[in-house]
Amino acid sequence: MREGDIAPNFRLKDQDGNDFELYKNLTAKILLIFYPKDNTPVCSSQLSEYNSNINEFSRHEIKLVGISTDSVISHLGFSSNLKLKFSLLSDIDKSVSKKYKALNLFGINKRKLVLISIDKKILWIGNMLPVNYLKSGEILSSIKRFAL
Repeated sequence: MREGDIAPNFRLKDQDGNDFELYKNLTAKILLIFYPKDNTPVCSSQLSEYNSNINEFSRHEIKLVGISTDSVISHLGFSSNLKLKFSLLSDIDKSVSKKYKALNLFGINKRKLVLISIDKKILWIGNMLPVNYLKSGEILSSIKRFAL
């Protein structure tokens, strides 16, 4: 999977149990945020930081969508605790994470970002180490050629 490829479509449940289908939600660019686990320190910091800057992403017509292999119930509690204003999708069978090459050698989600355009193309991919994440400003700076 590389920049310029067509993003694979998928359907997953969000934290409220609603179906989320990628292609049906491409009314703006979507930033898929693959992350390892709900209720862990780095993931909590990462998603909270993105949530705090959601208006800046929206200003650049980017919707945020988190994906991990945690359950819908886990996502509901995590999202509620952090007061997230974006969807968390449950990829329990890891099928979407596999398609997007977002699993590590142990079958756990990597920390990975994938920006998808409204015409279904992958515009940008950001890979990070498990203990670090790109802050909102760094993401927007990296993707300014697509987002601004």
